Amino acid sequence: MATPQGSILSRMYVCPDCGNDVAFRSRPRTTSEQYILPFLLLRPVRCSNCFRRDYRPIFIPARERLEPVPTRRPVESAEPLRRNVA
Repeated sequence: MATPQGSILSRMYVCPDCGNDVAFRSRPRTTSEQYILPFLLLRPVRCSNCFRRDYRPIFIPARERLEPVPTRRPVESAEPLRRNVA
């Protein structure tokens, strides 16, 4: 049996501000987002274009959060720095 066209399972994410169709999962910020939203079958998502944060049903696909880019550490030289310090 085919799902109806308006079914929640057949919908895709569309940002209400910019119309972008790519969203990333967002971390829960508050206690209510962490414990109450799962009971309502909702999760926080963020638009990849305009960064608007919104709640969407868990059935609407959203990409996993991007891992933070590791920061480059300064390379330590083998030679100690020779500075004229007073």
